[in-house]
Amino acid sequence: MIIGIFVPFDKGYTGDIHTLSIRAPLNFEALPKAGEKSPDYRVTTGRTDIGAAWKETSQEGKPYLSVRLDDPSFPAPVFCRLFETKDGHRLMWSRDTKR
Repeated sequence: MIIGIFVPFDKGYTGDIHTLSIRAPLNFEALPKAGEKSPDYRVTTGRTDIGAAWKETSQEGKPYLSVRLDDPSFPAPVFCRLFETKDGHRLMWSRDTKR
């Protein structure tokens, strides 16, 4: 499910997230790599940090960002992928299917 559309800018990506309960502008701002597992991007809305993103590569060899969004108002963290399409960058939400 696509929940956001983003465009690149000099420090990362900017766009909006839209779900039934959330509508907010988001920015993905590149971070200096502090360690092997540290995030590559900080995700913010306004001046508030709301998540982080890591560079990944799909099985088909295409780059994407693995995104974790969290907020005290969320019942659990939201996991997404930011990937490039012919129409721009899309943020796709996915539910954990383990039960």
